[in-house]
This record gives sequence, C-alpha cells and structure tokens, in this order.
Amino acid sequence: MLAVIRVILMTLALVFISLCSILLCLIRPFHRDNVHHTAKYLGKVSKILGLEVEVRIPESTKNIGPVVYICNHQNSYDIFTVPAAVQPGTVSVGKKSLKWIPFFGQMYWLTGNILIDRKNKNKAMNTIDMTANKIREKKLSVWLFPEGTRSYGRGLLPFKTGAFRTAAKAEVPIIPVCASNTHKTIDLNRWDNGKMIIEFLPPVILSTEDKDKIRSITNKTRSDMLVKITQLSEETGHELPQVNDKNSQNKQTSESK
Repeated sequence: MLAVIRVILMTLALVFISLCSILLCLIRPFHRDNVHHTAKYLGKVSKILGLEVEVRIPESTKNIGPVVYICNHQNSYDIFTVPAAVQPGTVSVGKKSLKWIPFFGQMYWLTGNILIDRKNKNKAMNTIDMTANKIREKKLSVWLFPEGTRSYGRGLLPFKTGAFRTAAKAEVPIIPVCASNTHKTIDLNRWDNGKMIIEFLPPVILSTEDKDKIRSITNKTRSDMLVKITQLSEETGHELPQVNDKNSQNKQTSESK
C-alpha cells in the first residue's frame, strides 16, 4: 500500500513541479537559472522515497565559472535525487524525444536544456560543437552523464569521451560528481530508505593541447570517480555491486565517443 501511495505522490509531484516550471518559463523562457530552480524542487521529491540526500561541495569547486559536470547515472530514481546537486547556471543535455513527454518534456525544453537527436549521427557529432559554443557564449555550465545510459546495478559503466571533448573545446574544467549507490537500496514499501551522498570532486583541467590525451584522461577520471563512489556507498551502508571492472576498462579503449 505504501508503494502505491508513493508512486501516486511522486507522479503528482512531478506534474505539479513541471507545470509550475512551465509557468515560470513563460515569464522568462530559457533563462540560465530555470534548470537550477526546477531541479531544486525535483530534488525534494526524494523525501517521498524515504531517502535523505546529502550534497557535498568542496571549496575548490565553488564559484569557478562555467564547467562541464559529469555524474554517474544509476536508475530511474535519479530524476528525484541527482537534481539536488544541480548548480545555478547549469543545463543538461538530453534526447530530443523527451520534449514530447506530457508536462515533463515541455518543462525540460523550456527551462533551457539542450536537446539532441541521438538517432542522427551527423547531428550528434555536431552536439559537441554546439554545446561548447553555448558554454562559451552564454557562460553556462553543462551537466552530462558520461556513461550514456543508466547502469541498473552494473557498477560504473565505461565512459564516452563526449563530455571531455566538449570541455576541451570550450576550454572549461570537468567537475566529477559522484553519487553513492542506490541500486536495490530503495524499497517503496519501506518507510526509511536511508541516505544517499552526492560529492563533487576537484576540477579536472583540460586544454586544447590535451585533445590527443582525451581517452586516457577520461579513463583516469572514471577510475577516480569509481574510488569515491565506492567510498560513499560504503559510508551509506549500500555497497556498490561487484562487477568485472577490467572488462569495462577494455571496452573503454575501443570507444571513440
């Protein structure tokens, strides 16, 4: 019964927040802080899940201007947990098809997020240039999930290099964002689902001279994030699922994006 009530409340909350955000966006469409304000309220929905979300931001990552944030992507609950960490002046990059989801899709578009057509490879290739240009011209930060999909208990998946190429092209730092494990830790029929920690790591500085080293920098950043995610998961009592990370690393070397 509790699970049914929670699903209904989360759905109503998502619709309500989306509608309020749409109204805000009609007043100031595509404003640089629309995503931040909407995300702030989406992040509060985690309380309905019985989950406490703690966000840790070290001084080294505060007020450093436009950056590219990269975060691990775990499951469908991310929509109600990860937004708690979204900073002012930040937008995300999502599938163009999201725009057609009732209420949420219109909110996602009007808040100023960047929509891309993943089915069109030529357009997808231009996404890096387009995103880098927006970072430079509008002084925006961009939030990306370098795994490219939800992991659903498969650990930290191999990283694509798009986020790093975007940062290098825009000449801005990468800020790794590590979220503790939530795979099979949330039971909708359980009142208290414990704690989730989201922690920002120090910036990874890139330059145009690093273009030939993007893959190695990507791999190194992923390794650093995996260590921190493992630590945070142990701290919350929700250890990260054991996967063959060596196989994941082997897959990374064959990827170009």
